Amino acid sequence: MLNWQDMQIFLEVARADRLTDAARRLAIDHSTVSRRIRRFETELNTQLFERSTSGYRLTAAGEQLLLFAEEMSRQAGSAQEGISNQNLQVSGQIRVGVTEGFGTYVITPLLSAFQRRYPDVTVELLALPRAVNLSRHEADLAITIDRPKNAEMVVSRLCDYRLRLYGEAGYLARRGAPEHVGDLSRFELIGYVDDLIFSDQLCYLDPLLRELSSQPHFVQRSTSVIAQLHAVRAGAGLAVLPCFMAAQENTLLSVLQQEIEICREFWIAARSEQRQLLRVRLLWQFLREAIELNQPWLLGESETGLQLPLAVPRP
Repeated sequence: MLNWQDMQIFLEVARADRLTDAARRLAIDHSTVSRRIRRFETELNTQLFERSTSGYRLTAAGEQLLLFAEEMSRQAGSAQEGISNQNLQVSGQIRVGVTEGFGTYVITPLLSAFQRRYPDVTVELLALPRAVNLSRHEADLAITIDRPKNAEMVVSRLCDYRLRLYGEAGYLARRGAPEHVGDLSRFELIGYVDDLIFSDQLCYLDPLLRELSSQPHFVQRSTSVIAQLHAVRAGAGLAVLPCFMAAQENTLLSVLQQEIEICREFWIAARSEQRQLLRVRLLWQFLREAIELNQPWLLGESETGLQLPLAVPRP
């Protein structure tokens, strides 16, 4: 008979690819994880992982066992949630994956209101300069700039947001402000590292730069939009930034507003089994209501700042 603890360890290693990451999530030593995996393989008389310097990769047998392990985990979670719901107790952990800028400047402060109502819920926020992979169980709930296409996901459009071209007031005073898009060839620019952009939605500057008569001059590139904002604030040059980030910096001014106005959208998604959990449903509902309240601010149409909801959903 399969040992459930061994299956849990197997499942975490399969999801994380690396022993150290799996050990951290399991709160046990990585050498113990390695020993338990080897013992599990011996008991099954089957190799479950291919080991390499880059991590652990599932064998064909491991991929087959993963399907059973995920189903066992789902059933265990559903059973626990069903028991908890009998008393309408909202507790446990939710891991939320979100893009770096939106996670830091919008979701983080909103979570404070949610957690005042549900102090027994622990939220782990993954604010990353990349997309979170829900299929690999990196998070329970994700907010993305691309609509997830996996049919097993519950997906909903969360909001629109606007981006503009910004420069620091002192920089613009020294260099002057561009009057047309074609003037950008005379200015220092800040943007993403081209070959590390994780979504086509972030290629803001491409259509603008095609209009230039000469090569653009990039002084800084970064995978982090927060790093780009700090570079602009330091007077290094001009960058396209979300209005919800730039609005919180008193020294940043938008330029070429008539020519450069970029709109994008955020999507909220969860695996169907996670979406059924009470705590996930409540956070999902709260974020939708809180973001709707702040839609004008996200579009750069309001200067009131981020508004925290007065109330949050109750179970």
